Amino acid sequence: MTGTPQTADRIEVLISAEEIAGRISQLADEIVASKPADLLVVPILIGGFVFAADLIRALHAAGLNPEIDVLMLSSYRGGKRSSGRIQVLRDVEAGLADRDVLLVDDILDSGRTLAYAKALMESRRARSVASCVLLDKPVTRAAAVDPDFTGFSCPNTFVVGYGMDLDNRYRELPFIGRIMQDSD
Repeated sequence: MTGTPQTADRIEVLISAEEIAGRISQLADEIVASKPADLLVVPILIGGFVFAADLIRALHAAGLNPEIDVLMLSSYRGGKRSSGRIQVLRDVEAGLADRDVLLVDDILDSGRTLAYAKALMESRRARSVASCVLLDKPVTRAAAVDPDFTGFSCPNTFVVGYGMDLDNRYRELPFIGRIMQDSD
């Protein structure tokens, strides 16, 4: 059963592991071309950890050696929709003043999480705050924010895999997919 979930759920692959790997390499090149200085990469946990790990390795291969810290935010509590309220569960410890910061997140949909994280980094006097998202979902944003670097446009459906979850399941999948309903 390599590459398949260990449950009875059926998952349709939307973006393969190979497509993800290729795009991450391209993203690293795009980020390097932006010439960041004293770069601090800040993955937004939990969903962004798989993407961030692969992106950080690709950045290294492309010639960057950034410092890394993490920010753990939550607006989803046991469901498929954002609660609209952002909670800081783990804050960045690195100094941000006069540094270029790259926020790394799994998916941009409502925009609340990314806008909150960006405002937080800016309030701590970061020189610049850029964002890199694996998926950009074409929905009406609750917060006015656009990513600086985007992996893929995502269909307007709930997705799992490659760090994204449903109730902390499916994060381990090497691809991005959607859970098929019995009517599918």
